Amino acid sequence: MNTAVKNIKPGVVSGADADSIYNDALTRGYALPAVNVVGTNSVNAVLECAKAVNSPVIIQLSNGGAAFFIGKGVGADAIENSVRGSIAAAAYIDIAAKFYGVPVILHTDHAAKKLLPWIDGLIDANQKSLTATGRTLFSSHMLDLSEEPLAENITTSAQYYKKLHTLGMGIEIELGCTGGEEDGVDNSDMDSSQLYTQPDEVAQAYHVLSSIGPNVNIAAAFGNVHGVYMPGNVQLQPEILKNSRDYLRDLQGTAINPPLRYVFHGGSGSSLADIQEAISYGVVKMNIDTDTQWASWQGVFNYYSENAGYLKAQIGNPEGSHKPNKKFYDPRVWLRKAEVSMIDRLKTTFSDLNCCNRYE
Repeated sequence: MNTAVKNIKPGVVSGADADSIYNDALTRGYALPAVNVVGTNSVNAVLECAKAVNSPVIIQLSNGGAAFFIGKGVGADAIENSVRGSIAAAAYIDIAAKFYGVPVILHTDHAAKKLLPWIDGLIDANQKSLTATGRTLFSSHMLDLSEEPLAENITTSAQYYKKLHTLGMGIEIELGCTGGEEDGVDNSDMDSSQLYTQPDEVAQAYHVLSSIGPNVNIAAAFGNVHGVYMPGNVQLQPEILKNSRDYLRDLQGTAINPPLRYVFHGGSGSSLADIQEAISYGVVKMNIDTDTQWASWQGVFNYYSENAGYLKAQIGNPEGSHKPNKKFYDPRVWLRKAEVSMIDRLKTTFSDLNCCNRYE
C-alpha cells in the first residue's frame, strides 16, 4: 500500500496531490492514462474504468473538447466558449469522481500560442474558485509552444508557471512537436527533425521551470504522432528520454531533484514495448484520444450492425410491421454501448501502463 496516494480523496485533486501521484508513478514504475473527454458520456466511461481498475486517472480537455462540452449553442466567442465549457466540465467531473470514488488529475491539453487567452481565462476562474472554495477547478494546465523558438517557449511557459504555482497548480510543456493532426492542429507535414527533442533543450526547460516549483511535466518529443498510422510510418525513439535524463544528471552531478518527469503524447496505436521502455525512462503520463474515439464509435457501429432491422423506423422490424422500436433507438442504449467499448479499451491502456490497483 502507498499511503500517500491512498490518502488522497476522490474528486479533482489539488496540484500538490497530483504532484504526489506523479512522483509515486515515477518511483514505482507506472504511468497514468490521460484521457481526452468531450461530454458526460466519455467522462463517465473514464471514471467507471478507473473505479474498476482501482487507480487514479487523468482527465483532460482540449480547447475544442471544452467548447463541445458546454454545447455549440452557448453563444459566446470561441475562446469564451472553451472557458465556459472547461468550467462546466470541471464542476461535473469533480462531483462525479467523488461518487465514483476516484481521484482525478484534471488537466487541459495542448494550448498553442493562439490559445493562451483560453488559459488566461482558466487561471482567472481557478483564482476565483480558490478564493471562494479553497480549491482550484483544475490540477494543472498545459502550454504547447513547441512551434515557437525555444527561448520564447521556455520564457512564456515560466511566466505562466509562476501564476499556476501561486495557485498551487502544475504545468506541462512541450519540447519538439508531436506530429499528425489533433483537434484542428495539423503537424502532418513538418520536418521530421522537429519530432525529436534534444537533451540540452530538456535541460534548459527543466532548470528554468524547476526553479519556480517542482510540479512540472515535460512532453519531450521522441517521434510521437497524433492519430494512428500504418506500422513503420512512426519511428519512436524512447531512448531520447533516457539520453536527456542522463545529460541532465551529468550536468548536475547529483540526483535530479525535483524529479524529471515526462509525458508521452500520441499514445494511441503505440506498441507495448515502446510504452514500457518510455516508462522506464521517466514517463508518468500517456495521452490517449484517438483509440478511445475509435472504441466509442465501434461500440455504436457494432450495435447498429447487430440491430439494423430495428433502427430504420420507429415502427416495423423483423418481428412484425407494427412492432415498435423505441427500446432500440433510445439514446441511453447506444450511448451506453459507446461507453462500454471505451471502458474496455481503457482497461487495456491501464494494464499497458502498469497502472492497475494504484489506489490502495
